[in-house]
Amino acid sequence: MDDVESPGFGPSRSSGPSLEDGPPLERVESVFAIYEVRSEGDRLVYYGDPRMHPEQAMQELWPAFREAGYELQLTRRYGEYVLVAEPISLGIETIPWTNILLLAATIFSTLFVGALWWYPSIDPFADPATIIHAWPFSLAILSVLGIHELGHYVMSRYHEVDASLPYFLPVPTIIGTMGAVIKLKGRMPNRKALFDIGVAGPLAGLVATVVVAVIGLHLPPVTVPESLMQQSDAGGLRLGIPPLLELLAAAVDQPLYSDDPTRNINPVVIGAWVGMFVTFLNLIPVGQLDGGHILRAMTGEFHETISALVPAVLFGLAAYLYYVDGYGLQTVFIWVFWGILTMVLASAGAAHPVAEGRLGTWRFVVGVVTFGLGLLCFMPVPIELIQ
Repeated sequence: MDDVESPGFGPSRSSGPSLEDGPPLERVESVFAIYEVRSEGDRLVYYGDPRMHPEQAMQELWPAFREAGYELQLTRRYGEYVLVAEPISLGIETIPWTNILLLAATIFSTLFVGALWWYPSIDPFADPATIIHAWPFSLAILSVLGIHELGHYVMSRYHEVDASLPYFLPVPTIIGTMGAVIKLKGRMPNRKALFDIGVAGPLAGLVATVVVAVIGLHLPPVTVPESLMQQSDAGGLRLGIPPLLELLAAAVDQPLYSDDPTRNINPVVIGAWVGMFVTFLNLIPVGQLDGGHILRAMTGEFHETISALVPAVLFGLAAYLYYVDGYGLQTVFIWVFWGILTMVLASAGAAHPVAEGRLGTWRFVVGVVTFGLGLLCFMPVPIELIQ
């Protein structure tokens, strides 16, 4: 590490940032008693002791460093308190090869799975090049997932919170992917930013989902193998239908099922189904999920009480479906899995904005409406394995 400057000493010979780049030293000293300042690359590092509770010190200093163009963290090194100020970086500085490669892999996986499962006239093993004909399915899936994550990304940029571009996850499931994520690198400035970033993804994704659903409902149904038919008793897989999809089908006067029992809805509608299911899962009000961010912004610390109830509700749903409705373990396991996952997420806790403040009435109303839309995407049995 290169010394930048210590209080009371002359200017540094380091080529890194200087104290003049950060907030006024007097402003920092009023909250944090400094005995040494160093530069580590492009970061400023202040060694000292907080003059108040560490969390309160962060709340006092964070706006000043933010105004100077730095993201601030308070940590400990070798038993000492350290303020680490890192320049805010919101732009794309290099070609995001990881994002590009994952996107390319996900395009391939959704094309392949789409051809294998949802376009029975295509044999991807006999002629791999024919998977390109499954592009409507792939585009539908990538659109609803990508626009969801871009909603988070755009709102992160608006609030000057550093965030990555979406990372798509190629996995050979029945839809060819496990979704997409972005990585938030900066702290949340306040509850309004936490709410806006959290709610932007589900709302943007739902807009894309509705568009995809309406388009798919107007496309001709595709003949599918009997083992995949939604109304087949011959065994296989059956997808649940969320209320929102039924409402959209009624609104555009397009049936979800053909009168011909050997036909199914168009695979593009499966993309809308994915968008709705992902929206519901993301809006589960716990931890670092979108619903957890929204709930934390709306209710403050009270969110912990609500989040603690979520796993019990999911386990209860699984038990009801198994013991009362008679569904098999393979069918209800999805809620057991999410019950365990939400326990982990609840124990990890939600995001903590630097400043609390009031959320505002209109944001609270938007939050309630968003959770309501999430309930319209709920399916007690999303995927049923028929024996």
